[in-house]
Amino acid sequence: MDDDMENGSLGAFQDRPRRFPSMRSKSYTPLVFRIFMGINVRVLFFLLLLVVGAIFYMGARTSPIIVFVFSVCTISFFFSVYLTKWVLAKDEGPPEMAEISDAIRDGAEGFFKTQYGTISKMAILLSLVILSIYLFRSTTPQQESSGLGRSACAYITVAAFLLGALCSGVAGYVGMWVSVRANVRVSSAARRSAREALQIAVRAGGFSAIVVVGMAVVGVAILYATFYVWLGVDSPNSMKVTDLPLLLVGYGFGASFVALFAQLGGGIYTKAADVGADLVGKVEQGIPEDDPRNPAVIADLVGDNVGDCAARGADLFESIAAEIISAMILGGTMAQRCKIEDPTGFILFPLVVHSFDLVVSSIGILSIRGTRESGAKIVIEDPMTILQKGYSVTIFFAVLTFGLSTRWLLYTEQAPSAWLNFALCGLVGIITAYAFVWITKYYTDYKHEPVRILAASSSTGHGTNIIAGISLGLESTALPVLVISIAIISAFWLGHTSGLLDESGNPTGGLFGTAVATMGMLSTAAYVLTMDMFGPIADNAGGIVEMSQQPESVREITDVLDAVGNTTKATTKGFAIGSAALASFLLFSAYMDEVASFAQIPFKQVDIAIPEVFVGGLLGSMLIFVFSAWACAAVGRTAQEVVKEVRRQFIERPGIMDYKEKPDYGRCVAIVASASLREMIKPGALAIISPILIGFVFRLLGHVTDQPLLGAKVVASMLMFATVAGILMALFLNTAGGAWDNAKKFIETGAHGGKGSDSHKAAITGDTVGDPFKDTAGPSLHVLIKMLATITLVMAPVFL
Repeated sequence: MDDDMENGSLGAFQDRPRRFPSMRSKSYTPLVFRIFMGINVRVLFFLLLLVVGAIFYMGARTSPIIVFVFSVCTISFFFSVYLTKWVLAKDEGPPEMAEISDAIRDGAEGFFKTQYGTISKMAILLSLVILSIYLFRSTTPQQESSGLGRSACAYITVAAFLLGALCSGVAGYVGMWVSVRANVRVSSAARRSAREALQIAVRAGGFSAIVVVGMAVVGVAILYATFYVWLGVDSPNSMKVTDLPLLLVGYGFGASFVALFAQLGGGIYTKAADVGADLVGKVEQGIPEDDPRNPAVIADLVGDNVGDCAARGADLFESIAAEIISAMILGGTMAQRCKIEDPTGFILFPLVVHSFDLVVSSIGILSIRGTRESGAKIVIEDPMTILQKGYSVTIFFAVLTFGLSTRWLLYTEQAPSAWLNFALCGLVGIITAYAFVWITKYYTDYKHEPVRILAASSSTGHGTNIIAGISLGLESTALPVLVISIAIISAFWLGHTSGLLDESGNPTGGLFGTAVATMGMLSTAAYVLTMDMFGPIADNAGGIVEMSQQPESVREITDVLDAVGNTTKATTKGFAIGSAALASFLLFSAYMDEVASFAQIPFKQVDIAIPEVFVGGLLGSMLIFVFSAWACAAVGRTAQEVVKEVRRQFIERPGIMDYKEKPDYGRCVAIVASASLREMIKPGALAIISPILIGFVFRLLGHVTDQPLLGAKVVASMLMFATVAGILMALFLNTAGGAWDNAKKFIETGAHGGKGSDSHKAAITGDTVGDPFKDTAGPSLHVLIKMLATITLVMAPVFL
């Protein structure tokens, strides 16, 4: 950090209390973007035209469906450019606002550079491990018949892994890039109207969402088309198109790997800074949230961007990529068993669904209007109501496009009515997504009874607040689990009765029906991510308003947006958990098919009555609890360092409270940046090493005890139990944390004594306890669940 954080030509702090220096000498831009920026515009345009032409050429040689996907994604990228220009055309407000925003941006970009530099080194190391394993693993008969040897499989998997990791990193950077530029524009707009502030925050989040979803779809489509053309798929003596999706598994693993470490590192950063700032600033010193006198306030605001924007972008990218690939695998497997003449529609169906997701979510984003004006008085609508209206519009068009997609791609003469069953599966998924959003909103929005009861418990002390919050989180797991259970059974039954039969005449569409339901749940993913990105942007805007000492009326607008942002972040986490549950079920099924393919032995059941298999389940459940404990402990240890530093500054610089001395913001940023990078390694390594180690050890034990599939069975049990325990734990952590946060917000509106009261202090304690729950351990868990499923799929041959 620069020395001018503490001194320099800035003048006395009391003379210029709203001036903030840069956190770095120059902003950070990734190398790939710097290279593009250094190229002549005409040359760059020609190169882009060449690349786009090559992509469409490969698509044309693959399938018209791929051309359609590329076309929709290209249009969507142009739409995201429009959103960017619209947002950046807004003013940044007075100089003090711009300087605070610059400090936040520099801190976020600096941490991003360091964090992703560390992640990239680990990704390269892991890619070498994957290469070594694949060079010595066995191959399936299908791969041998197509001439695809070990070395080709190895290099294809490693290339897909690295591409998935790179795209996930870019998705994270895009999420952060827009948030650190939109926050100040939302702050400035709040000085004029709530409507403009709301629209800027939504459209900024929409830009990130469209780019992230579009990249996930395009990345898988490009890999598919490249492998199709390069390997000569479906030509004589070559690979069949139904086997092609298995080559894409590495892409999902790379995306999961980056998303896990991004979520861990960003979550530790943001919550350690938040806890440190709240405990000393709000509780001990009695100063408002985001007060410029708090030395940890810049670190807190930086954390919103690296934890909630960059990490969430990588997270949703991974969710969509994993779901697309698993659904493509199951679609290809089912088409092969049913001897469908042209299986392309069943394989490429997920790509088309998410292409339409870009279209319907764009319509939903543009439908946001905000407030009504009545004469000279502006009547502020509830921002949550406005966002829900946009979501309803998105769902309406999603239902229409999903039905169109199933009729177009899933119609087959063997079962003429099967497409209708699958359309109903998609409807089940869409209803499930809506139910998850509603349930999470009910348990986390202070307009509803659960959070109000939690807020009331704060009036009797810190202990009763904690007890009420934990009980609320535990109770909140019931409804989501019931919804998931009904969705899985309904979708499986609809697929099972679709009329598609294998060679033996057995119904075989059940698993694919579940896959279609998962696609239905994620068919509005871009709009859901928009609502999620809205949260941290609004939070940052409120911080900038407070630090630049704007009028109270401006802060009231940003407070409303911030409270709604807390709810949208919670609801989207609930959505992510539900989609993770369904996606993990699909990946688990794909894993069993992969094991059967390599072992040439049917593998359809896992008997937990076998002692070793039951132990595998116990180890999977234990993994969830230990991972959660390490993630929360990492936040606690880092927060302790922040608390000590903030206390030290208040003691050694008593003039801070009177604006006579300037806090050292850079020191707190440096503490949380270095600590979060250090602390993310341990839980992340646990997640990667555990399934490989468990599978390998029990494989050896199986050879000794003459149980050839023991390693694969134990890993399957571990995966099942970890998924169940992880879903419940993530629901508990996310909902309890969000409820504690909004209970505090409710008291800050004036309830139970308002700000500064004993109830408020108890609520702050609850919010502090919930911080690592909802923004570190909880979000990391649903990424962990999908990564476990992906890594077991990639490493399946190791367990045989």
